[in-house]
Amino acid sequence: MSSSFQAPKGVSEYVPPRAERFAAIRDAFAERARRAGYGYLELAVFEDTDLFRRGVGESTDVVSKEMYTFEDRGGRSLTLRPEFTATVLRAVLEHNLHRQGGLPVKVWTAGPVFRAERPQQGRYRQFYQLDLEAIGTEDPQVDAETIALAARWYRSLGLTQVRLLLNSLGCKECRPVYRAVLQDFLRGLDLDEATRARVEINPLRVLDDKRPDVRAQVADAPLMADHLCAACKEYHDRVRALLADLGVAWEDEPRLVRGLDYYTRTTYEFDHPLLGAQSGIGGGGRYDGLSEDIGGPPLPGIGFGLGLDRTILALEAEGSAFAGKPRCEVFGVALGEAAERRMFTLVDELREAGIAADMAFGGKRLKGAMKDADRSGAAYAVILGDRDIAGGEAQLKELATGDQTAVPLTDITSTLRERLSE
Repeated sequence: MSSSFQAPKGVSEYVPPRAERFAAIRDAFAERARRAGYGYLELAVFEDTDLFRRGVGESTDVVSKEMYTFEDRGGRSLTLRPEFTATVLRAVLEHNLHRQGGLPVKVWTAGPVFRAERPQQGRYRQFYQLDLEAIGTEDPQVDAETIALAARWYRSLGLTQVRLLLNSLGCKECRPVYRAVLQDFLRGLDLDEATRARVEINPLRVLDDKRPDVRAQVADAPLMADHLCAACKEYHDRVRALLADLGVAWEDEPRLVRGLDYYTRTTYEFDHPLLGAQSGIGGGGRYDGLSEDIGGPPLPGIGFGLGLDRTILALEAEGSAFAGKPRCEVFGVALGEAAERRMFTLVDELREAGIAADMAFGGKRLKGAMKDADRSGAAYAVILGDRDIAGGEAQLKELATGDQTAVPLTDITSTLRERLSE
């Protein structure tokens, strides 16, 4: 009988064996981030609501429609984090990481993020992200490094259809000029009242509207790429050249604006065509004014958020076999009281030697224990009876072929380590 309780609607959960893939792709990212010099952060799940209002932008859908905001017992307004960048930057400033050595501050984190959206495939109310940020330097090489790290992570998982879409949103010099030109164009369109209000507050977001009638009307809208100042154009060209040097393919997408207000200059998205309407599996960009927006010093930065849930959906859509290291490599089957006691210590020895090992519990007979071994996904079973103990050996069975050989108990660990490395 199952429990009468269920997870709240729209919560993304993972259980074995799917959870093994979730952990494996997160660990694969952690290793790439470590090799590139990024340190790990463990951060608050909820923040002062004003951090997101000021950092993400009052006019964004995230802040105006999707945040989980509540008042605590002290009357303070708190919000479950709807994204990572503002939280990461707050932590960097609060703990003075930008004053402890050379810049940029290179950090990464991972965990659940919360948005009150209408649940559907690939869009959840609690979902999981990998986040990486490089804070304190305005350098095209840093932009290219972060983009390449994400692109190569996707490739290492076996994904072959990921597209990198790239754009520049300009800077505080050229963006206001483009903003005025775009507003003039949008004011002449037949838009609903809410969209007209958005034209006055944040006209770039209208370009990101997914409704077919709006998309048709903005098809001929002026583009930021045609209004970049010389400095921004040079910066963007440099990022593109560096990506080419690294062998990272991209597609120019002049209408890409992303959904958060803090982006400047380099902006990008990773798209997967097999996921339909929820094809964006990750993205990021530069946010050179965000630190000042939340009350900090001038501190340029760039980073990204990659969706773990959609990455798993993309792996499943492509039929990728990526699963990381198996949960169990060796399964112990003990027959008899003395054999159970010896197997218990043998399994511990294997684990200490770095081998993933488990065993049958509950005094199961041979048939039931071997079924457990097959279900575990292990490559080998170690079968041990009281007679085997008397002879100082165990039976080593390769589960895929059924081949079985006797191996001295003193050699079990070294024999398995050798076979598993083949």
